[in-house]
Amino acid sequence: MGVAELVVLVDEHDNETGIMEKQQAHITGSLHRAVSVFIFNSRNELLLQQRAAAKYHSALQWTNTCCSHPRPGESAPDAAHRRLREEMGLFCNLQKAFTFVYHADLENGLIEHEYDHVFTGTSDAMPVPDEDEAAGWKYMTMDDLKESIALSPQSYTPWFKLCIDKWYNELLNTPKK
Repeated sequence: MGVAELVVLVDEHDNETGIMEKQQAHITGSLHRAVSVFIFNSRNELLLQQRAAAKYHSALQWTNTCCSHPRPGESAPDAAHRRLREEMGLFCNLQKAFTFVYHADLENGLIEHEYDHVFTGTSDAMPVPDEDEAAGWKYMTMDDLKESIALSPQSYTPWFKLCIDKWYNELLNTPKK
């Protein structure tokens, strides 16, 4: 049996309040810190990951390039870089885009309740996904992605749809200064 993966519990302002085993946090719906990474290529297409079939939730659904949880004592940027390398075999500079809190009910009675730190980067490197993490990958334009989510929302993870909505509503529709 492997070592339990721990997540950092936080309040609504991202102040640490404790530590909990990851699956327990998803059972109880405890608010915890997370990271999401969005990698674009030079054609401004987003690299999507299809979650592996063996994932304990959201298996085979499409989602952002990678996502995970910082370990206790690990910064959100360090966790984002670590998981990008571990999940997709990529390394590139990342910039923080925004943070947001979300709550999503998943299958099997699990709950995602996360304070998500969202990072972006650009790379034309070929992904080399870990097969335990990703069943597949593809690039999509944001317009094609938005249309695909509207036509087939069940094909995408709940947090990814929430993050894309925030992306469109707060980043893409913000007037340029």
